[in-house]
Amino acid sequence: MACKHVNAAELHPPTPAQSVYREDCTQCFDSIDDSTGLDVCLYCFNGGCTGDRKHSHLHYAIKNHPLILNIRRTRRVVVRDEPPQKITKIAIAAETEADRYNYETTVRCYECKIENVAKSNGKLGAVINGVMKANTFSRQEEVKAWEQVYTTCEHILTLQQEAPRQIQSQDLGHCSLCDLQENLWLCLHCGNLGCGRAQFGGLRGHSHGLEHKKTTGHAVAVKLGSITPEGTADIYCYECDEERIDNDLGQHLAHWGIVLAERHKTEKSLTEMQVDENMRWEFSMTDEDGHELQKLFGKGFTGLKNLGNSCYLASSLQCLFDLPQFQERYYLPQDELPIVEDPAQDLETQLRKLGDGLLSGRYSHPDLDVISGNSTEIAYQRGLAPAMLKVLIGKGHEEFSTMRQQDAFELLLHVFKLITRSQHKAPLQDPVHCFRFVMEQRLQCLSCKRVRYRSDEQDNISIPVPLKKIAEPEVGAGEAGDTTKVDEYEAVTLKECLDSFTCEEIVELTCSACGSKDGFSKRSLFKTFPDVLAVNARRFVIINWVPTKVNVPVIVGDEPFLLDAYKSPGHQPSEELLPEDATEHRPQFLANEDAVQQLEGMGFPRNRCEKALHATGNADANSAMEWLFAHMEDPDIDAPLDLGGEASAGTAEPEKVEMLGAMGFGPPQARKALKETGGDVERAVEWLFSHADDQGEFEEDSVVTNRSVVKEVPGTSELPAMFHLHSIICHKGASIHAGHYVAFIRKAVPGEDTPSWVLYHDEKVVKALDVEEMKKFAYVYFFRRT
Repeated sequence: MACKHVNAAELHPPTPAQSVYREDCTQCFDSIDDSTGLDVCLYCFNGGCTGDRKHSHLHYAIKNHPLILNIRRTRRVVVRDEPPQKITKIAIAAETEADRYNYETTVRCYECKIENVAKSNGKLGAVINGVMKANTFSRQEEVKAWEQVYTTCEHILTLQQEAPRQIQSQDLGHCSLCDLQENLWLCLHCGNLGCGRAQFGGLRGHSHGLEHKKTTGHAVAVKLGSITPEGTADIYCYECDEERIDNDLGQHLAHWGIVLAERHKTEKSLTEMQVDENMRWEFSMTDEDGHELQKLFGKGFTGLKNLGNSCYLASSLQCLFDLPQFQERYYLPQDELPIVEDPAQDLETQLRKLGDGLLSGRYSHPDLDVISGNSTEIAYQRGLAPAMLKVLIGKGHEEFSTMRQQDAFELLLHVFKLITRSQHKAPLQDPVHCFRFVMEQRLQCLSCKRVRYRSDEQDNISIPVPLKKIAEPEVGAGEAGDTTKVDEYEAVTLKECLDSFTCEEIVELTCSACGSKDGFSKRSLFKTFPDVLAVNARRFVIINWVPTKVNVPVIVGDEPFLLDAYKSPGHQPSEELLPEDATEHRPQFLANEDAVQQLEGMGFPRNRCEKALHATGNADANSAMEWLFAHMEDPDIDAPLDLGGEASAGTAEPEKVEMLGAMGFGPPQARKALKETGGDVERAVEWLFSHADDQGEFEEDSVVTNRSVVKEVPGTSELPAMFHLHSIICHKGASIHAGHYVAFIRKAVPGEDTPSWVLYHDEKVVKALDVEEMKKFAYVYFFRRT
C-alpha cells in the first residue's frame, strides 16, 4: 500500500529562515540519540519524541501532519589517548556531524499506518535532504557563539590623518618607545608605532600605544600583525576603549604606504585571544591529591551543555531550579503539557521541559559514547542543551538575544520579569514571589526633624563591597623584566556589606515643611523579608566608564545568620510626618566647574557645557565632550539648561523603570536616575553608572495604600529573620563579557547524612571541595529563610 501524502502541496524543503528541530523534542529532552530516535514532522519540522510520552503522536493529533522522518543517531566509537585539539581561532571546526555519528532515517505515515515509506516517492527525497542538511537549533547557536558584532565610532568617522608619508618596512620593526617587535599598533592619525597591552598567553606589551594616545590624543590604531589581504584587522579606539571596525581601512593604511594585498596575518586577533582566555577559566575538577572529584548523577544532578558563552544562563537556571518554589511550579510529571501552536516558542512549555530535564534524573547518567584511553574512568554526563529556552529568554532583548557572554545577575532579573508576566493558573503560583519583599526608606529633615516613610517592592538587593586596598600590593615579575602590580583588598564580612547597604547617608533636599536647605538623612531597611533573598555582591565597578571587576574577599559562612538588625522599626509615635501633599524641590544643577573650564577651553559655550555635563552625570569633560559631538545638531543645543520639567515630574514612567530594571538597576535607583535626567533612558543609564552608590528614590505608598484596593504585601515581617546560604553563582574573569560562570549548590547527596556543596560546571556535576575560597568571591548569593 502506497502513502497518499508523498505529493502533498504542503510538503517542501525547509527554507534558511525556518527552524528544524531535529536534535531533541520540543517538549522534552528526549533526542535522536535515544534507541527509538526522534520524529521530525515533514510539514513544519517540529521534533517529537517517540518514547513513553509520545510527543510525536501528540503533534500529529493536534496538527494533523501525518508524515514524519524518524532520525536515530549513534556515535561512532573513537578511542582518544589525547585531549581534543584546542580551539585557536574563531571558526567552526572542520569535523562535521557525519564524521562523528552514524544516522538511520525512516519515513513513516501516521494516517496511512505505513512504517517504512520509500524515501524516493514523490517530494520526499528533496524534503528529507533539506531536513538533514539544515542547521539544527543547537548548531545555529554554536555558529553564533563565535560571532561578535563590531561597529565604527565617531573617532574613526572623523579621523584626520597627518601629511602622508611612505613608511619603510624596516621602520615598522619595533615600537617607537621600546624594542618590542610584536603586538605592534600603528596610529592611523600620525603613523606612530606603539606596543599594545600585555595579553594572556605570554604576548608581551608595555601599553606604549595607549601612552601615545594620552600624549597626543590620537585614539585610533590598528594591530599590524592582524591585517589580512581581505581588509580585516583589529581596530581599536582608545577613546572608546572598544574594538571597532574601519570601513575605510584600506585607504587609511595606504596613506602610510601599506598595501592590503601585500599584508599577511601573523598574530592572533583580539577575539581569538579572548577565546583562548575564556578556555583557560577552568574550575579545578580534582582534589589536593590529584584525584578527580566525585561525579554525581541522578535526580537534581543534571548538567547543562554550554551553547557557546551560555554559562551565565546555565549557572542561573541551576540555582533557580534547585529551589522548591521553582520545582513545584515547573516540575509536574503527572500533568499534561499545555496544547500550544508552537511548543518551541512557548515559555511555559520550555520551562517545564527544563524542569523535567533537570529534576527527573532521566538524562543524568555517564555518556557511554565517550571512550578514553583509561577504560576504567567514568565519563561525565552529556548534558542538556536548553537552546529553545535560551532563544525565548533572549527574544527581543538587545543583549540576551546575542551569543556574547552576559551578566548572570542581569539575566536573573530578566528571567524574573518574564516568569512574572507569564500565566500561572491556580493552584500554580508565580515562583518569583518567594524572592519578593519590601524595603522601607526613612527620610528625616536635619532641621525640623520631620520624617517621611516610603516603601518599595523588590526581588533582590545589590550590596556594595567595601574596598580596603592593602597598602603594599603584591609585585610579580612580568615578561622581559616588567613588574606588574596586582591590587589586593582586605577581606570584608557579609555584615560589613549589609551595614554599608543600609547605612544612613545625607542627601541634598529642600524641606517642604520648614524650607531648610540643610538636607535630609536617608536610610533604607527591610520592612518585610522574603523566603529567598537574592544578593548581588557589587564586584563590577565603573572605572573610567569601563566595568571593571574587583576581587574583594567576602566572608560568608554556612551557618544561619540573623537579619533582625536590618528590619525597619516603621513610623514611631514620637515622629512628626511631613505633610502628605508636600513636594520636594530639587536643588539647582551645579556643573562640575573643572570640567566646564576644560570644555570652554575647547571652544564650547557655557550653556552647551552645562547641558552636556547634566546629561552625562556631571562626571568629567571627556564624557561630556562625547555627548556634545553626538548632539551638535540638536535645535536647542544652545538653549540654557531647563530643569523645570524635571522638577515638576512626580514619578518616573513605569515602562522606563522597567527598561532600566532589565539592565540590572533596582526600581529606586531607576526612578532617581529618570528624575535626575528628565526621563531620558540613555542619560539615566549614564547617571546610574556615575552614581553607583546612590540607593535611589523610593516610591511612596507603592506597596500599601489607603485606597479600597489593598495590594498584598510580599514577604513577612515576622522575627526572627534567620537565613542560611543555599547556593552561589561564581565568576572567574576580569569582565562580564569574558571569563566563566559556575554554580555551587548546597544540597543532600545520596549516601551522606549532611548536605554537601555540589559544583555545576556546565555539563559536569561533581561533589565540590574547598568551597570556602569560592564563597569569598561569589557574584550572586541565594539565602533561604529557615
